[in-house]
Amino acid sequence: MESFEHNGHASRVVFGAGTLSRLPDEVARIGAARVLLLGGRSERAAGLLGPLAVARFEQVAMHTPVEVTTRALDLVREHDVDCLVSIGGGSSTGLGKALAARTGLPQIAVPTTYAGSEMTPVVGETADGKKTTRSDPALLPRTVVYDVELTLGLPVRLSVTSGLNAMAHAVEALYSPQADPAVDAFAQDALARFARSLPVIVERPDDLDARSDALAGAWLAGICLGTVGMGLHHKLCHVLGGSFGLPHSETHAVVLPHVMAYNAAAAPEAMRRIAAALGATDAPAAVHDLAARLGAPGSLEALGLSAADLPRAAALATAQPYPNPREVTAEGVSSVLQSAWRGERPGASGRRPDITWLTDEVVASFAGAASPRTAQLLSDLVRRLHGFVADNDLTEHEWQAAIDFLTRTGQLCSPTRQEFVLLSDTLGISSAVDLLSNSRSPETTPSAVLGPFYVDGPPSVPAGTDLAEGLPGVPLRADVWIVDLDGQPVPDAVVDVWQSNQDGFYDVQLPDIEGPVLRARLRSDTDGRLWFRSILPSEYPIPDDGPVGQMLRATGRHPYRAPHLHFMISAPGFRRLITQLFVAGGPYLDSDAVFGVKEDLIVEFPAAADGTRTVEFTFRIAPLEDHHD
Repeated sequence: MESFEHNGHASRVVFGAGTLSRLPDEVARIGAARVLLLGGRSERAAGLLGPLAVARFEQVAMHTPVEVTTRALDLVREHDVDCLVSIGGGSSTGLGKALAARTGLPQIAVPTTYAGSEMTPVVGETADGKKTTRSDPALLPRTVVYDVELTLGLPVRLSVTSGLNAMAHAVEALYSPQADPAVDAFAQDALARFARSLPVIVERPDDLDARSDALAGAWLAGICLGTVGMGLHHKLCHVLGGSFGLPHSETHAVVLPHVMAYNAAAAPEAMRRIAAALGATDAPAAVHDLAARLGAPGSLEALGLSAADLPRAAALATAQPYPNPREVTAEGVSSVLQSAWRGERPGASGRRPDITWLTDEVVASFAGAASPRTAQLLSDLVRRLHGFVADNDLTEHEWQAAIDFLTRTGQLCSPTRQEFVLLSDTLGISSAVDLLSNSRSPETTPSAVLGPFYVDGPPSVPAGTDLAEGLPGVPLRADVWIVDLDGQPVPDAVVDVWQSNQDGFYDVQLPDIEGPVLRARLRSDTDGRLWFRSILPSEYPIPDDGPVGQMLRATGRHPYRAPHLHFMISAPGFRRLITQLFVAGGPYLDSDAVFGVKEDLIVEFPAAADGTRTVEFTFRIAPLEDHHD
């Protein structure tokens, strides 16, 4: 059983494209009227703020030198400033924090890189060749305005190193002593976003979707940085930047894989999560290879650090204790610095052979695919499958057993049985795809999985038809309305309905039944209404006499589905809705075998005076233009 403490820091966040235009409103929101603009890219902001911008300071510098802060502080006093607006990377944000620490003024941060410092209550300042940090919730910017369009002008090289810098925040958060489920989720999401967006940015710097993905990753990584304490990586980068003048993001890009290799054996779960997020098998090597592939600098030597400086850097980095998965020793840090100075590729952690080269070869083989989407999907699939094989040290016997399982699954598929759909359903994959594809319009009726028993082209019947055709069971009357998002009726909607009998079987499972029963196609009238008679659906087991049932028994799971009616609703100009209505109070609602139950689809089926059960439901469907690919 896990235990943790979570200390979150709240900033107002405005995220999107063109959001810089909202800057005057954000200044007004905090009640300010005299703004000092910080940063060298503040022309547009000055134009938007007009008379609110009473002064500008453009001479920001890396590592926030105290002498620069002093000059900016003179402007604050001279112009009676009541608000700081920093535009740029971590240097601009850091200067704003340093001024806030001295004046108590509120800060609005407008990041144009992926530094992430805008989401932290920490500032690092340099004086007399040493960089020191302070942490105070009052240093956190009051508002952060993320405008994706501002990152379009970020040079590719800086985009890469800034992104790798943000990835370092996420990496160290995963093995921090203060990590918790929220931090883990943010960190893994951030890593995955950068792994897929940075290669696109290198190829197409003006790709707004990739830029948005990276900026959202920076936000998530920044939250991680502000929530937990950091370890050896950030300490080393502060030393190398503050005491040796190395460029900030480039230093992070070089050092990160080497610190990861140092910590790998002491943080195996964190490394597994990092590798999974990157679609790789060995986390340190994967980060090194990603940086190299993106054209990031490869060594501290290339950044201008002298080999003669390495002993002093190691001494400074070990002068004070700080949390880190592996004990920080002078010898250990010296080895990390030596490896980073030479730019060596970290070896695969542990004794397992490195298969990254094989993964890269397979992925490269998809480069000639006619469809970029096909190449992307296959590449991601291969990386994840290779990662699964390596992470679990899969044996030949285990893999052969998996092949046999899939073979038997395919052999059971027929026109009346779809064992692969069952497998997808019972692993939750069908529900996951359903959620991603159909849950982006919250105003519509929730969707649900199709299931393996739908048959295309059911018989068309008029309203009022008894779909049970005399089969035993509790009589049911269903009244259904189809409406659009404004509540207006949708006439002539095609509605396919299907269900099991009272024993839990569909007609395709009963060879003695001739023709379809308990399934039909109806159309809504001019009021969007239709109704039919049937029998109350029952809970039922999915077919468990094949490989899927074997898997369920091996994992201690039952095969039962909660009682439900299936609906497929189509109408010209509208998105098709596939869904189910579940009987309130029925069994297995909290343990449905295919994870298909959604709270909004659990419906009362009350009994009428004659014992007939009834159900009334209004389905809301969305127009085609509301669909998000």
